Amino acid sequence: MPNRLLSVVCAALSFTLTPLLAQQQVSYHLSFPNAVHHEAQISATFSGVTSDTLQVLMSRSSPGRYALHEFAKNVYSVKATDSKGNPLRISRPNPNQWDITGHAGDVTVSYTLFGDHTDGTYASIDETHAHLNMPATLLYARGFEKAPARVTFRVPQESNWKIATQLKPESDSTLSAPDFQYLMDSPAELSNFELAEWTVADRGKNKTIQVALHHKGNRAQFEEYVSKTKQIVAEQQAIFGELPDFDFGRYTFIGCYMPQAAGDGMEHRNSTILTSSRPLATAMAGQLNTVSHELFHAWNVERIRPKSLEPFDFQRANMSEALWLAEGFTSYYGDLTMHRSGLYDTKKYADNLAGNLNYVLLYPGRHYNSLVEMSLQAPFVDAARSVDPVNRHNTFISYYTYGSVLGLGLDLTLRRDFNTTLDHYMQALWQKYGKSEKPYTMADLEQTLAEVTKDKTWAADFFRRHVFGSELPDYAALLAEAGFQLRKANPDKPTMGTANLEYSKDGAKLLNGTVVTSALYKAGLDRGDVIVSLNRKKIRTAKDLEQIMSKLKPAHSVPISYLRFGEVRNATIILEESPDLEVVPFETAKKELTPAMQQFRQAWIRSKTR
Repeated sequence: MPNRLLSVVCAALSFTLTPLLAQQQVSYHLSFPNAVHHEAQISATFSGVTSDTLQVLMSRSSPGRYALHEFAKNVYSVKATDSKGNPLRISRPNPNQWDITGHAGDVTVSYTLFGDHTDGTYASIDETHAHLNMPATLLYARGFEKAPARVTFRVPQESNWKIATQLKPESDSTLSAPDFQYLMDSPAELSNFELAEWTVADRGKNKTIQVALHHKGNRAQFEEYVSKTKQIVAEQQAIFGELPDFDFGRYTFIGCYMPQAAGDGMEHRNSTILTSSRPLATAMAGQLNTVSHELFHAWNVERIRPKSLEPFDFQRANMSEALWLAEGFTSYYGDLTMHRSGLYDTKKYADNLAGNLNYVLLYPGRHYNSLVEMSLQAPFVDAARSVDPVNRHNTFISYYTYGSVLGLGLDLTLRRDFNTTLDHYMQALWQKYGKSEKPYTMADLEQTLAEVTKDKTWAADFFRRHVFGSELPDYAALLAEAGFQLRKANPDKPTMGTANLEYSKDGAKLLNGTVVTSALYKAGLDRGDVIVSLNRKKIRTAKDLEQIMSKLKPAHSVPISYLRFGEVRNATIILEESPDLEVVPFETAKKELTPAMQQFRQAWIRSKTR
């Protein structure tokens, strides 16, 4: 009886609330009369307000980012009126919120937005474009999370600006979103961009892929970029066997490669933002690597999504223990796709593997924190700002690179020991969690690995040692299966350790803290110290240091003098052999590449479509 009564009450509430929610809607209007000084004029009308006080907020975080960004700092001249244009009272309970009272059901909030940072997180407005990440652009209201929204852009006259976005077109200048979450996940680029689109046949459906690129290159460069993007799309489609079912049937690469842009890439449900200050003429390979990474997110994180990121909270830092897979495995496939697409040769791919392995194997961070804990550090490192110095060069390894290296180890292990692949694991996650958009837990990831390997004990051990722990696979042995040698790049070369030095007449200043495993750290040197001399020879330039080191050997114990707090100090430093690693194909290393190795390599890194 109590359960039946509860059902009746819920049904009655649903009947009462549904028409009410249907009346709620949000309309935004954006114009750019002062674009040259980075300002936008924005109004937001909230129709069907049911509370006495309308709480209007600016986001503090953004989808795809995990740190706080306090977008309200760029909002000013806020005013509110009712449906008749009468001014309404505004109060400020906190830096990110405006409380509005005295309305009669409809409220229009107008404000000025300043935006001068072109990347995937912020807003940028100037005479060439309006580059808008919505959490950095649009105010929103509590209670309107399920309300549909319409966004109207008023582009400057004679600007030739067009609109690139994943929002649904309603007219040339008005677009819509079904709800708040989709709106906030839908960036827009308004500019005189170049546009290309093509249709991909996928399981009986035609899906449209677009490239909208605001850049200063020529048409031939744009066409080459589009052609290579098509190759990337095809290779990643082959990994999963299908493209996602994009909302409104399309996916858009939104690029801004302009001098004022910062290098970035940011995934969204049906689009991605790609930014760089470098032109296509000199940086296309790196830009396409970002294309590859961000597209993979259309499956991995946009739909194969950790439960810990649901629902995304725009008023706090969002933290997940699974970024090693969401970001790290995506990084692994970003590089792998570049080789499979023919955009990287084998040497370039091997060099990239070496760079990642050097960082993860040689830096001490994993001895402080597990891979899961690295993921949980994201609110402190993901484009986060810190005034005080931190010790992350010792205690942190990016979950992007750490996860990528674990993806490499898992892929090669699955191929060697289980006659399966990481492709198959990602396919299994897609079928179980991505297609149905059921968020996963860490236990789900382990269970799926057990299903793919048919070995529950091994899967549990893998997660215990490598994900919740800090152990790493034997990469030398695994890479040898594919005919690659992991070896020291500079045997017998001495080093003081990784150091970012600034040279002057006073000496070589350490700009960052020293790494705990380095000779510099062990000799007692730290950030801010100025190395005056090494082995009693003065240092003024990088060439000075190079000449001194060229006459020394690993294990040499030499005097070092440095300035700290205005005083000269003396110590002894014991030089070490450079630990830097390289990955070299057996044929380059003059080692035998057996047919079995060659077959293993080809099955791993060759194209799945050509």
